Amino acid sequence: MIEFDEQAKKLVIKLVYYGPALSGKTTNLLTLHDQLCNEGRGDLMVLDTVDDRTIFFDLLPLFYHSPSGFRIKLKVFTVPGQVRHDATRKAVLQRADGVVFVADSQKGEMGNNAESFANLEKNLAIVGLDIERLPLVIQFNKRDLPDVISETEVRNTWGKTGLHLVMASALKGSGIVETYSSIVAMVFDSLDARLGLNERFGVERADFLNSITKVMA
Repeated sequence: MIEFDEQAKKLVIKLVYYGPALSGKTTNLLTLHDQLCNEGRGDLMVLDTVDDRTIFFDLLPLFYHSPSGFRIKLKVFTVPGQVRHDATRKAVLQRADGVVFVADSQKGEMGNNAESFANLEKNLAIVGLDIERLPLVIQFNKRDLPDVISETEVRNTWGKTGLHLVMASALKGSGIVETYSSIVAMVFDSLDARLGLNERFGVERADFLNSITKVMA
């Protein structure tokens, strides 16, 4: 599903932050935008619905240039959590190369998390993406709040899936870069296996990850 132009040596990677309403997807991207280095970072663009809930972000985008002249552009989006915007969620998911599912750690939100994840599975199938093969990171956000499910409970429940889990607080800035770095690394490994980014185009994994996930000093 990637945008890949072999002759032009250009690749566009698309990441999508998904999850229930008010789980912290917006705050994730705002905090990430603040924490990443300015070099190669584009503008943060926002499109809102009439009720001021975010439809999607086009975060950055970040650019990477390998010594061989291969260019990689990374775009990061998020989707609305409200059910009535499901068509928009499907549209944003199309051609995604990796997904971060942002769950709400509050005890009263476990049902909404499960419902939203089931919606993600359904919509991925609709747009032709295989959840078993797609790079996917689960972030449990809002760990700074008092009434949250314990990390042990999270890992006992979600650890069985084999998916990568990150504990985070978007408001406090913890776990945000870790989440982003994890999904970027997984996507790179997936694309390298398919396209031979290192062998054919000289894109070094460490160089790419260091460049695209560099944070403010």
